Amino acid sequence: MGSQQVEDQASDETAARVTGIVDRARAAQQVFERFDQARVDEAVTALAWALMHPKRNRELSELAVQVTGLGNVSDKIIKNERKTKGLLRDLNGQRTVGVIRELPELGLVEIARPVGVVGAVVPSTNPAATPTNKAINAVKCRNAVILSPSPKGAEVCARLVGYMHEELDRVGAPRDLVQFLPAPVSKEMTLELMRQVDLVLVTGSQNNVRSAYASGTPAIGVGTGNVPVIIDDSADLHDAAAKIARSKTFDNATSCSSENSLVIVDAVYDAMLEAMAGQGGVLLNAEEKALLQDNLWQQGSLNRRLLAKSAAEIARAVGIERADRDDTRILMVEESGAGPEYPFSSEKLSPVLTIYRVADFDAAFDKVHEILLHQGAGHSCGIHTRDDAHVMRLGLEMPVCRVIVNQAHAVATGGSFDNGLPFSLSMGCGTWGGNPISDNLNFRHYMNITRIARTIPPVEPSMEDLFGAYWKKHGLEPE
Repeated sequence: MGSQQVEDQASDETAARVTGIVDRARAAQQVFERFDQARVDEAVTALAWALMHPKRNRELSELAVQVTGLGNVSDKIIKNERKTKGLLRDLNGQRTVGVIRELPELGLVEIARPVGVVGAVVPSTNPAATPTNKAINAVKCRNAVILSPSPKGAEVCARLVGYMHEELDRVGAPRDLVQFLPAPVSKEMTLELMRQVDLVLVTGSQNNVRSAYASGTPAIGVGTGNVPVIIDDSADLHDAAAKIARSKTFDNATSCSSENSLVIVDAVYDAMLEAMAGQGGVLLNAEEKALLQDNLWQQGSLNRRLLAKSAAEIARAVGIERADRDDTRILMVEESGAGPEYPFSSEKLSPVLTIYRVADFDAAFDKVHEILLHQGAGHSCGIHTRDDAHVMRLGLEMPVCRVIVNQAHAVATGGSFDNGLPFSLSMGCGTWGGNPISDNLNFRHYMNITRIARTIPPVEPSMEDLFGAYWKKHGLEPE
């Protein structure tokens, strides 16, 4: 048998294997589609409990750190609980079965319908929280979901889905509503899944996002994070430093929403660095910065051995003895430019924070814009300020879908109990980031809506209504 025949046979076997999983998902979804709202909501609660059970949460968090080497156990426990609890809060009382809205003045009735089988590609950075979020949203809308985990996170996904099956059995829902691609998960298997399902959702690798868009299946991908945050001269510096440190160190900066750059106006620059030092930030000198750069990037890519490690671990690994202390929480480097020739202007997925010194808010605005055009356009930016005009200018002019004000960015961007953003681990970046959505991925993206349209009294404007003001302004006369 020739090499091409071997490849074709392997491809056929992969397609058949995925087809079997998808067929089981379709059968389960067709049964579940007939469940009423109460039974759907009970299935949602069951899936949440699969992770929220304290013993399971700890077990899965420990396993995640063990097999991926990313983040830390205590923060993953918090993330799993907080994200899942917040999602349940958002979904509470939301109708996803039958009539969901009636607009008699328009003669319209809206009916929620499932999309069918969802294929969800999930990253190694959140191997329990992200699959749970996607599974809950999919099932809330009476879909089945098939998870494609990263190879590093496959063991966590398998164990999580096992617990989900136990809970689905408990409430009498089909266990094949939630499935996963078995190890070893290959690129070919994921691509085949994308081709066979009804909707693809991708969080993580931009290569996977591009593959989803090219699959021929409707797809929602999310963009790259590289969050810049402005500190203006009206900011509460100690509050800002505490929140930035909390966000930047959470789970060793595995979140794409953690701060990557601080853009600090000159009037408060020294005081802000002092406040950051009080939070365990260590400002590296030029020699130490060069040493970190040489190790953090290898052949133009981030060094996976240093991703999502603590600041002290990174300092120890690269030989920065001054920062090799337990109280070192963040490594800070000063930078001037943004772009490929300035690696520290990019996303770092580690507690490494780039610091820019600028003259004033106008210069800060320009620097943030420059950073985002290099990487992270569409995702989000932040600001610590008491000046609402600065906030509004960012919202009106900066190419981002979220402006986070006076908050710990990684905590706030994906929804928080003290802001109104939907709880999510997937941030749509709009057309700026090459995405079809600009909001946080949420349950509304997992459903179709059928609209019944009945007649109403005609509402037809006259030509005078439409053009009268225009005619008058420009001295025109209708023909």
